[in-house]
Amino acid sequence: MRIDSHQHFWKFNRTRDSWITDNMAVLHRDFLPHDLIPELESHNIDGSIAVQADQSEAETRFLLDLASKFPQILGVVGWVDLCSPGVHESLQVYANCRKLRGIRHIVQAEPDDRFLLREAFVRGISWLGHFGLTYDILVYARQLPAAAELVAKFPDQLFVVDHIAKPEIRNKKISPWRQHIREIAKHQNVYCKISGLITEADWQNWSDQDIVPYLDIVFDAFGVYRVMFGSDWPVCLLAGSYSRVVDLISSYAESFSETDRANIFGLNAARFYGL
Repeated sequence: MRIDSHQHFWKFNRTRDSWITDNMAVLHRDFLPHDLIPELESHNIDGSIAVQADQSEAETRFLLDLASKFPQILGVVGWVDLCSPGVHESLQVYANCRKLRGIRHIVQAEPDDRFLLREAFVRGISWLGHFGLTYDILVYARQLPAAAELVAKFPDQLFVVDHIAKPEIRNKKISPWRQHIREIAKHQNVYCKISGLITEADWQNWSDQDIVPYLDIVFDAFGVYRVMFGSDWPVCLLAGSYSRVVDLISSYAESFSETDRANIFGLNAARFYGL
């Protein structure tokens, strides 16, 4: 099974989607399953994981509704307020939603680099295992130390680092991201998505060789059984087509065994999200 482990849908709303700024005009429209499915089919990808892009339970319901109508959406990573005293009740609402496979919070937008370690947030994470849910870690490189402390508290909880924690690829900056990604990778309950890479590079002027050093570090740290391909579509369109993203990872993994490529392009995601 080939799986795109990370993509988004939205009905564009300029007020709600304020993170889509004026220099991101290509994203100023709706992106829905009928836009994605031809891309999946043309690359022999069986389905995708739809990930929240808005911090609301309305977003979670929106994605689950799409997933109920389109079998190509294999799972949903939604949002609930993990800091709420009523987080257990919020999660219970979705207990029978088979396609809700995980939860994410947009921690990269939090001004506190140690937000992940706030008492209320840690308490919220502690409930995820009761519902069989994973957690997607969306952080900038500077927030990785806090993420490593968080995952150490929950050795039985599955975590995945989104977008390899967004190192400054456009500036060719590797340290201290390299040390921090290696540290969090020591925890065997943590996976990593090789997604969102080209949008951390120079959008108009990147090459595979700009990305390869970062991929080398990720694969050295996590190995081939805890890394999963994700397109980050449609956000990837800021810097390249869906095909360009697939080609980048396919080319990098060309020398890998067929088994290793199968794990990277789907089996790891299937195992992580319990598909």
